Amino acid sequence: MPSISLTSSPASSVAAGALVVGLAQGPNGPVLAAGSDAPTALRGLLRTLSALGATGAVEELTRVPAPAGVAATFVVAVGLGERRRTYDGETLRRAAGTAARSLAGQTKVALALPAASAEQAEAVATGALLGAYAFDSFRKKTNEGRPAPVGSFLLVVDAEPKAARAALARAKSVATAMTLTRDLVNTPPNVLTPAAFAAEAERVGRASGLEITVLDEKQLKRGGYGGIMGVGQGSAHPPRLVRIAYRHPKATRHLALVGKGITFDTGGISIKPALHMEAMKSDMAGAAAVLSVLAAVAALKSVVNVTGWAAMAENMPSGSAQRPSDVLTTYGGRTVEVLNTDAEGRLVMADALVRAAEEHPDLLVDVATLTGAQIVALGSRTSAIMSNDDATRDRVFDASKRAGEAFWPMPLPDELRKGLDSPVADIANVDNARMGGMLSAGVFLRDFVAPGLNWAHLDIAGPSYNTGAAYGYTPVGGTGVAVRTLLQLAEDLAAGRF
Repeated sequence: MPSISLTSSPASSVAAGALVVGLAQGPNGPVLAAGSDAPTALRGLLRTLSALGATGAVEELTRVPAPAGVAATFVVAVGLGERRRTYDGETLRRAAGTAARSLAGQTKVALALPAASAEQAEAVATGALLGAYAFDSFRKKTNEGRPAPVGSFLLVVDAEPKAARAALARAKSVATAMTLTRDLVNTPPNVLTPAAFAAEAERVGRASGLEITVLDEKQLKRGGYGGIMGVGQGSAHPPRLVRIAYRHPKATRHLALVGKGITFDTGGISIKPALHMEAMKSDMAGAAAVLSVLAAVAALKSVVNVTGWAAMAENMPSGSAQRPSDVLTTYGGRTVEVLNTDAEGRLVMADALVRAAEEHPDLLVDVATLTGAQIVALGSRTSAIMSNDDATRDRVFDASKRAGEAFWPMPLPDELRKGLDSPVADIANVDNARMGGMLSAGVFLRDFVAPGLNWAHLDIAGPSYNTGAAYGYTPVGGTGVAVRTLLQLAEDLAAGRF
């Protein structure tokens, strides 16, 4: 990840390869929206930008030579959309990310986007760091000649210095967490097996001062984790359940996070179509987000206790794989008839949800790439929120908006529960009617949540992995979605807002 530092020096005096400023759509043409003295120093540039067709539209980029009096080599104007008195965090994150992606190969970039408040400074810094992301771990010879990501950023701020430093520290923690999530999601499944994923969790945990406990297949079998074992029994790579815990001596609130960690999902015996199956290496994005958030909470020393559970398995077809019509006994004793082995995520999550509730958290949140139906309902950029309590759902939705992530509240209709009735077990893992699949999956999970415990379910199936073109600070591949929302929830509990 690039380095980033702050300066209160005039933007025009900052020596860098590129100086990034904002360009907005005004009533009479584009207008500069930049920090520090950039508008004064660059006022004569507007005519050039207009002549080049720049409008200030969102994520539009225009590169021009630096005018006299500006120390940078050239200026990049990035579109902010309609001119506003104050730009929200997500607009600034996306603008900074767009600029950072376009400036690969530059050693040093100065950012003079609006940063009059600590919140704006954090948004610009986060967007720039995320926009400069590249996953090159498995490139050997083909990486030659490719421009490297930006080496360092210098953020020009007008915000109060102490608040700006705190904002920058949080931006670094958020970007580090999202980068870890992206790296894990992008890692090939022959490398990131359940055991390797658990080992990485141990490494991250030790580096962050977290408590880490890993249950292997023998311990899972003895402990009665039938959901995780059932999903993983067809693979040569046995499953794992990882518990990650952060404790603060002054904390009075406890957040539990559960993440789906299917390191590769073929669908099992109910095998998926071959088309686009390669994206199923991302089916562990929820568990990656949980691990990364715990590391961020530890780095920020948040006054809250957080426990994460990462349920890891590989869903493969083989002679030992579970079959449609098998009955599993999940942790806690509830039996599940497996009608579709491709509805495996809810099985590993069921075990982890019951286990997490035994520690009596104040709030339980699970995050999972759970259903293709989520993408049908909300598309590839908006995740879903479901809950057993409307007030909890609304608070999580509010936290996601403040974090700048696109979520949308969805219902859990009680009538869908009947479709999960089984003639031979306590519950079936799918509703054969196949309608409302995202909601039905949430209803299934609700059955495994302890009575009276506030719980929210985040389905991030589409937004967790970008198969289209890069945009804003979002690259192709793993996105790191849900990290900012989960971190915001931890901070909300610490501040007594939840």
